[in-house]
Amino acid sequence: MNPMTSARRAQTFAAVLLVALTPLAMGAEGTIKRNASPGGLFSSSIWVGSTLYVSGMLATPTVPANAPAGSKPSVEGDTHAQTLSVLTNIQKTLREQGLDMGDVIQMRVYLAGDPNLGGKMDFAGMNSAYSQFFGSKEQPNKPVRATVQVAALALPGALVEIEVVAAK
Repeated sequence: MNPMTSARRAQTFAAVLLVALTPLAMGAEGTIKRNASPGGLFSSSIWVGSTLYVSGMLATPTVPANAPAGSKPSVEGDTHAQTLSVLTNIQKTLREQGLDMGDVIQMRVYLAGDPNLGGKMDFAGMNSAYSQFFGSKEQPNKPVRATVQVAALALPGALVEIEVVAAK
């Protein structure tokens, strides 16, 4: 075995020290506040300093009025309609935390394939709804964004899930 050189030991020590001291250097910025998700196994959002991380949201699920008793909620509507619902829910969550859509700095969009489009994601439908909240005259800020197609989402009929990061 080759013993570590003095320079290598010093580099390793410096790296370990940096990792150990990072939480102290963060000070108040490292303060964490979790906002409970009603009945969920995760937080609906988490503040880390002045940054809010919002869990992925789906369109508001419903149980159709004519559904048999005991039916589980599902999500209705096309990608455009669901995106409007999701972004409205995100806007409500942000407002409850003292923020608005202009404070969103990052967005991840998960699109399931639409059965009415041969299983392809409706990127145009999502963008059409998205443009009503971002990059408009009323709200010109645009977050960085990633959009990916997924095999399925958590609720039947769900075509869109969005998570965001916002900062004061």
